[in-house]
Amino acid sequence: MAATPGKGQREPDNSDMISGVSLSAGAMLMLSGPLSILLGVTGIAHDTLFSSPRYAYRFDLTAWGWLHLVIGLALVIAGVGILAGKSWGRGAGIALAGISLITQFMFIPYYPVWSIIVMTLDLIIVWVLSRLHPGTAGG
Repeated sequence: MAATPGKGQREPDNSDMISGVSLSAGAMLMLSGPLSILLGVTGIAHDTLFSSPRYAYRFDLTAWGWLHLVIGLALVIAGVGILAGKSWGRGAGIALAGISLITQFMFIPYYPVWSIIVMTLDLIIVWVLSRLHPGTAGG
């Protein structure tokens, strides 16, 4: 027996699902960005905190710090763009989360647990934003 919505109730429409997906993607970007910013600030301020012997992607840790800081700020800007409903937010979010994913992968020997957690978050962001198709049924 299928119930029909009564007075005052309405079925969720496609715009509600897109808002939910956008909200979750924006929130995850607003989490990944500050995590990268914190890692960057730590690398800049205390460049002896992380160490890794004989690594192919070995840079000066201050350079790693600046790289993570810039990527983190860009992630926050993309997250704000998505939460504000800007058309450029989705593409920027996918691209920046992908860049963050790559840089975190390259940073694994320095701080593995942190890098893997942020990589997982970035991968989820890319997946959610690539699944979001505004104007189509099913999000």
